[in-house]
Amino acid sequence: MFRFQHTEYLYFLAIVPLLVVLFTAMIYWRRKKMKKLGDDGPVAEQLRGYISGRSTTRFILSAVGLTLVIIGLANLQSGDKAEKVQRKGVDVIIALDVSKSMLAKDIAPDRLTRAKQLIQRLMDNMSNDRIGLIVFAGRAYLHVPLTVDYSAVKMMLQNVSPDMVPSQGTVIGDAIEMANESFSKNERKYKSMVIISDGEDHDEKALDKAHEAAEAGVVINTVGIGSPQGATLYDPETKSNKLDENGNVVVSKLNEEELKSLAVAGRGTYQLLQNTDDVASRLTASFEGMEQKNMGSLVYTEFTSYFQYFLLAGLLLLVAEWLLPGARFKTTTKTSKL
Repeated sequence: MFRFQHTEYLYFLAIVPLLVVLFTAMIYWRRKKMKKLGDDGPVAEQLRGYISGRSTTRFILSAVGLTLVIIGLANLQSGDKAEKVQRKGVDVIIALDVSKSMLAKDIAPDRLTRAKQLIQRLMDNMSNDRIGLIVFAGRAYLHVPLTVDYSAVKMMLQNVSPDMVPSQGTVIGDAIEMANESFSKNERKYKSMVIISDGEDHDEKALDKAHEAAEAGVVINTVGIGSPQGATLYDPETKSNKLDENGNVVVSKLNEEELKSLAVAGRGTYQLLQNTDDVASRLTASFEGMEQKNMGSLVYTEFTSYFQYFLLAGLLLLVAEWLLPGARFKTTTKTSKL
């Protein structure tokens, strides 16, 4: 089994394709300028140390070296020793509202960003529970199935946005049904669902789906995000406030009654998201208060790190690129006779 100890460093790998694009553009621009000076052959003769393809070689050394350094910082590890351990926990599925109303800024920096922060903090508090992620707007999608790999869930969470669900709306009922289907059918306990939403669009079937899930043993907790006073929504197309079909400014408001009703039907609790740490702590306490099930699994207790090899190779390539001389225009000196 291989893993990266510090997955957050892998985001820096996005710099590499950007550098490739910039280098390609630079090569094109340079060749265009060279042609204006004359034929490639005579112009090249005026460059001291010119070797065809050297700039490309230097760039490849830099790009590969940078990639290896980033991988080294992320620290690739292999599991050497695995032990069978008895872990107790529950299955938790987070249903995250990604409708465009979640971009309202009545809670800083915006509703969706704060919801993501809550989920991350919640996972920081969890240890043995399995977690899954559903995203919903006009439709519901199982974004991450139940897993104990919190790092993978955090990475997938970074990419969550309203663009993931083309159809708009707030189909909480579909999200509840999908979560219920994702839990084990052979168990009538150990199952919890957390709905994070502004509850803005009323879903008529949501309450019935919550009752069905509760009968199957799912405890539904809801978290309201936003404010009852609401906030306007920014329309990127018009670069101004979003308007409805009558030309009125759209104001997105938190519908607490909807979320409270779902929590009652799901035999759980409702919380308004104000302090992220407090809400995450109360949700964690609710999971710990449930009956736990045994989750025996193989856990790697000893790892071998390979960061030093990647760092060494990367640094050697960067040094080689630095030592490789580039071309420059020849200089001529004139001597005068007395």
